[in-house]
Amino acid sequence: MLIDMPLEELKVYQGINPRPHDFDEYWDRALDEMKALDPEVEMVPAEFQTPFAECFHLYFTGVGGARVHAKYLRPKNSGEPHPAVLMFHGYSGNSGDWSDKLAYVASGFSVAALDCRGQGGLSEDVGGVKGNTLHGHIIRGLDDGPEKLLYRSLFLDTAQLARIVMDMPEVDENRVGAMGGSQGGGLTLACASLEPRIKRAAPAFPFLCDYKRVWEMDLAKDAYQEIKDYFRRFDPTHAREDDVFTTLGYIDIQHMTRSIQGEVMMAVGLMDTICPPSTQFAAYNKITSPKRTVIYPDFGHEGLPGFDDMTFEFMMGL
Repeated sequence: MLIDMPLEELKVYQGINPRPHDFDEYWDRALDEMKALDPEVEMVPAEFQTPFAECFHLYFTGVGGARVHAKYLRPKNSGEPHPAVLMFHGYSGNSGDWSDKLAYVASGFSVAALDCRGQGGLSEDVGGVKGNTLHGHIIRGLDDGPEKLLYRSLFLDTAQLARIVMDMPEVDENRVGAMGGSQGGGLTLACASLEPRIKRAAPAFPFLCDYKRVWEMDLAKDAYQEIKDYFRRFDPTHAREDDVFTTLGYIDIQHMTRSIQGEVMMAVGLMDTICPPSTQFAAYNKITSPKRTVIYPDFGHEGLPGFDDMTFEFMMGL
């Protein structure tokens, strides 16, 4: 049974969503804006503590002036600088419980888990765009110019968090990894693209790739429903279809991954109808650094048995 291409075709598929002609300049300007910020980092001890981990609410100022929140945990009484992992959550979710990060802390890692602005956590969404904000962050800011796309800010938040963690005196900046599934998988790849010091990245079924392919497969539903909603509300005859997909190309992960320098281990379920496998491979196939896939032929967009353990062992190599 196939819901997409055969695996042999997936392994060479290069994506169809347009890449804007000034894509590199767009992200160079974005990174310059981020690097010029004073992040005003604040660490507030959390109500949750353990005998071996110090737990903090970490706040920083991101692009646009938003105060962004992450959970930050570090081993107590750590001596030499140690490795760290960054965790990114699924669409509409949050940074999760403190306790699910403790295995890494017990193994000598610091952990930073981002709350995406405007989603289920404590980060601030400063808004400032016209039109539909009821459903969907992919299309947020689409009619206000590419600089206003919300995922521009979210991608920069991942890179800024990485820089903040790498600057922590207890962290070895050369031993930092990133992980996450779905939106978290997309953000893992974006983070490793924008902050090439990321040493290891473990995305699972990444979201935010090859939007036009999703549309052409008639899978603009579930997590991608907002693309269909956008056309129905704002461009019902698709007169601007080419412009829409080209603008979305600025926040298409597949166009970013050439910049990754770290090692990548990506999990894919071949029955995934939420983030189709071809869209994931469009991003994966452009990675030029060491990489491998973990293929689950009978699984879709769901828990993938064993991959968390594989990720843990992968990160232990930092």
